[in-house]
Amino acid sequence: MAISRAQMMKELLPGLNALFGLEYDSYENEHEDIYDMETSDRAFEEEVQLSGFGSAPVKSEGSAISYDTAQEVFTARYNHETVALGFSITEEAIEDNLYDSLSARYTKALARAAANTKQVKAAFPLNNGFSGGSFNSGDGVDLFSTAHPLVSGGTNANTPSTQSDLNETSLEQAVIDISAFTDQRGLKIAARPRRLIVPPELMFVATRILDTELRPGTADNDINALRTNGAIPEGYRVNHYLTDAQNDAWFVITDVPNGMKGFTRTPLSTSMDGDFDTGNVRYKCRERYSFGVSDPLGIYGSSGA
Repeated sequence: MAISRAQMMKELLPGLNALFGLEYDSYENEHEDIYDMETSDRAFEEEVQLSGFGSAPVKSEGSAISYDTAQEVFTARYNHETVALGFSITEEAIEDNLYDSLSARYTKALARAAANTKQVKAAFPLNNGFSGGSFNSGDGVDLFSTAHPLVSGGTNANTPSTQSDLNETSLEQAVIDISAFTDQRGLKIAARPRRLIVPPELMFVATRILDTELRPGTADNDINALRTNGAIPEGYRVNHYLTDAQNDAWFVITDVPNGMKGFTRTPLSTSMDGDFDTGNVRYKCRERYSFGVSDPLGIYGSSGA
């Protein structure tokens, strides 16, 4: 249905001081704090994890060398979604509007709507990656799990065994847990935290934990080890699209390669055309992208206590 003069009667009359409601700023590109973005030229992308080899054994004098095998472990698939929205304005509404260009105003609103959808979709794996959620990693378990299976028979954990709120102790434990990550054959990997992702409700907690010189919340003169050691070198970022019911979920992005990834298939574009019979002008925006995870060790998360 086209936007007609009936929906904008005030804009057809003189004496209007201001039009508002479409000029709000948006929380844009917060997905870039979580994902490594790449471009794609296919309908979908797939990434395969390989197992590598186990520890090399001691070879006794005169004995035969041992041979190991490698294998494909699991495949992470990224299916690009098309996100699009449009609107139509009647010829008469365009002609009789006495103020700013209607098309310019609503085209900005169109871009803002598309940006909102992108951030909601980017936050979906974090909001739904815990037990009982709907987002699994390529290994078939929850994105945040204490039992990511390994070829060696062991497991990796990228969430605490007991979910905890963000505080000095829980963040220190996260750093320790991340340092204990292993590859598929059980060999330790040099994994380190990069940045903390929190909802707005935890930004002040994150500041006290990461930015104070002394331990927060104590009367001791102990140093803040997290800050002194540079345990979270890139600090924290606020994501406004996290939807945990108690607003206490928090996440740590690690330096493990090929972790949280996003693909841009078609960048955001806008276009317009006119209908010859009605004179209505139609505008639309469209983009294609996907968000997901290849290696779940690229992120650590707690749903809060």
